[in-house]
Amino acid sequence: MLSNRTLSWQAQDSAHHLHPFTTHPVLRARGPRMITSAKGIYLEDSEGNKILDAMSGLWCTQVGYGNEELVEAATEAMRTLSYYNLFFMTSHPYATEMAAKVCEKAPEGISQVLFACSGSEAVDSAYKLIKYYWNLKGQPQRKQFIARERAYHGSTTVGASLSGLTGMHPQFDLPLPGIHHIGPTPEHYKYGEGLSEEEFTDVCVKALEDKILELGPENVAAFVGEPVMGAGGMLPPPAGYWPKIEAVCRKYGVLLWADEVITGWGRTGEWFGSQYFGITPDVMTMAKGMSSGYVPLSAVALGGDIADAIASGDEEMAHGFTYSGHPVACAVALKNVEIMERDGLVGERAQPRIDYFQKQLATLNDHPLVGQTRGLGMLGGIEIVADKETKQAFDPALDVGFKCREHCFNTGLVMRSVGDSMILCPPLVITNDEIDELVDKARGALDLTAKEIGRL
Repeated sequence: MLSNRTLSWQAQDSAHHLHPFTTHPVLRARGPRMITSAKGIYLEDSEGNKILDAMSGLWCTQVGYGNEELVEAATEAMRTLSYYNLFFMTSHPYATEMAAKVCEKAPEGISQVLFACSGSEAVDSAYKLIKYYWNLKGQPQRKQFIARERAYHGSTTVGASLSGLTGMHPQFDLPLPGIHHIGPTPEHYKYGEGLSEEEFTDVCVKALEDKILELGPENVAAFVGEPVMGAGGMLPPPAGYWPKIEAVCRKYGVLLWADEVITGWGRTGEWFGSQYFGITPDVMTMAKGMSSGYVPLSAVALGGDIADAIASGDEEMAHGFTYSGHPVACAVALKNVEIMERDGLVGERAQPRIDYFQKQLATLNDHPLVGQTRGLGMLGGIEIVADKETKQAFDPALDVGFKCREHCFNTGLVMRSVGDSMILCPPLVITNDEIDELVDKARGALDLTAKEIGRL
């Protein structure tokens, strides 16, 4: 029986609150779980249940919850400069220093930064800045954008249009004109049957080149991709994929846009996924782990000719936001980066923890429901299948991934489901003992799922 306090909150929520990506009658029939506090890698709900958050909120709480240094950084910034904007030929130290920090940590050549509040805002901003760049270069016909099937780039009009998750499109009359999606999705496990990873990479890269030639290279503005596909199922690319993609972009003068909203700020073990894969993007979008999710902050970072052209443009760049470079958000982000550096959450000192996470995740491969575990850095995926040998999926009507997600939550673990792909993205501060707990809980949820569908 739920407490009166929980029931009251649920009633208020059902009466007034529209949730992201939610079927509201279903939510309101059951009532939302009310999360009331968090510390380290654990959440607590209004009924006192402790839950290990293996999704870092939504891919973002790199240093965990309740970090007092971030609380103090926010408090001090609020006392010192609670708000000011970056319009009117003004700036402030927090945004100035954070812009420099982005360029310091980003791949070589990144030199200019525009701040926003969310990953979707950053994506919309990058889309506009790319169009602006080609106008400045006297090539206004370059307005075609190429993205990938099953990509996720946000939920705003441009972000959802660039996303290759087609369920996001019909309700809102999307995608916008001039946005194209290529396949196959660069997931060797599902789409590379009979091919080596390298051979499958060549198929995927050829799809990009073919689309550029179909549209006309002189018309293509940019290719955008997540270094590791996130909401599409946590999909690391096949071997050699990104350097070959970059080579095609360079061959045809197409801008390379790395959407690092998930993979940025230590998630892959490097500061950015682009560094992990050895590429030098012209455009980067970032958010989430930038502030560990404590305060909304995102950015577009530009390098090479697009950075130079826009920075030296002799007309007003008519774009920006009231909260661009908010002083409190930037102060928290600066402290967040300092903590990650000091505590060895990125780079060589982070590798033993990453190796242990990936090793323990791989132990789930023996489970009768698991066709594949996959991972990179502090990212993990578990593919639930009906037949391990043939890789046959379950009937979507069974909603096996959702069932597994519910068993996770009910036994003290947050593990996200995307179809029948289960996703893990724990805080970078997770310890080896906590990794053991995470994997044990995941196995338990898989067991309960198997029993529910008659497979155990």
